Amino acid sequence: QVQLVESGGGWVQAGGSLRLSCAASGRTFSSYLMGWFRQAPGKEREFVAGISWSGGSTYATDSVKGRFTISRDNAKNTVYLQMNSLKPEDTAVYYCAAMTGGSYYYANEYDYWGQGTQVTVSS
Repeated sequence: QVQLVESGGGWVQAGGSLRLSCAASGRTFSSYLMGWFRQAPGKEREFVAGISWSGGSTYATDSVKGRFTISRDNAKNTVYLQMNSLKPEDTAVYYCAAMTGGSYYYANEYDYWGQGTQVTVSS
């Protein structure tokens, strides 16, 4: 069992930056692939970024490449999402998720989810 708690969301003007954190409970954090998803009002939850067990491989959806960076610190049981050059269309609730294996891109592959943190970007 893994419990995930996101933090770092908030309000920011377009062009600004935020850093999301996701703290995981348990001793086996390094055995989980991690992902960030987001869900805007009236839209389906979408993949944002994923990271491998060691952090050596990362993946991101095209709309955030070059602006968002996912990273993890296994010693701190934490995964991060650094978000730069934010746009109003990035406004959403952001969720972190953990899985033991599978495709990063599909929400139903993940076993555990956090409660989400709101990110609002104003123009």
